[in-house]
Amino acid sequence: MRILAAGALAFVPVLGAPPATPEPETPPQAVSVQVEPGVSKGTGKLVPTAGADRLVAPLGVDPACPATLKIGMRSEAKKAAYATMRVEADSPLTASRAMLTSYLPPGYEVRAKLLVAVPPGTAEGTYGLRLRTPSSTLKVPVEVVPVDGLDNGGNLALRRPVTASSQHTNANYPPCSVADGDRSSNGWAGGNGWNDATARSWPDTVAIALGGARQVSRVDLYTLDTERYPASRYGLRDWDVQVRAGGGPWQTVAQVRGNTAGSARSDFAPVAAEDVRVVALASNGANDYTRIIEVEAR
Repeated sequence: MRILAAGALAFVPVLGAPPATPEPETPPQAVSVQVEPGVSKGTGKLVPTAGADRLVAPLGVDPACPATLKIGMRSEAKKAAYATMRVEADSPLTASRAMLTSYLPPGYEVRAKLLVAVPPGTAEGTYGLRLRTPSSTLKVPVEVVPVDGLDNGGNLALRRPVTASSQHTNANYPPCSVADGDRSSNGWAGGNGWNDATARSWPDTVAIALGGARQVSRVDLYTLDTERYPASRYGLRDWDVQVRAGGGPWQTVAQVRGNTAGSARSDFAPVAAEDVRVVALASNGANDYTRIIEVEAR
């Protein structure tokens, strides 16, 4: 399925196959590179920018969910021109792009998402990431730490292993993204958020291993919700929250029914759990898929 515009669908048939039954509409992914207007200071420089002064990259996470950083460059030139910035990462780290190139009028800034992967066997420590333009270099330290060393803010699910009942293949919907710490729907279909592969077929499940027995009394779920794709039409409506310990049976500790909001909090009596699972039962609207952005356990 290819989306041309909101509500306008085009289906590409497979040669030799009977006509396909149109599948439910899936919202398109966010734009990966954005150019925004600004005011030039007239210095003539091309200034590299980053969304944070450092990047924390956990060890041992699913390769489909590497550490991410917003990078960019701003033109302070007096005339519009093509601008290029090189991206360098210390070995053995790898970056998703070696350069960023864009046509920039004076004052304009281009932004893009950079993925930084940590190969297995990488030693803990601080590595270098450099954003280089002809006139300037911005250095962003990358701190490689084990998952247990992360400041998780009380979220026991952060960066823990995730398994799902299925995964839609038309875009980038990795299950591990429901535990990457990003609650925003802006990166939908571009690596932030899980979409199952079985339209109108229930239940769907996504489970998170907590890395050992933990006391859990709350699970927050964030579903797809933007101005263009609101939760009331595209979000998850009904689900159960389950936990288990010691490889035993799953125990239902909370239920959500009739949800139309972008997030819902489930509180329950504290229980020792090694795994947390969401059992999705229905979504809003006729285009029923399970769409989950983030799951947090506390």
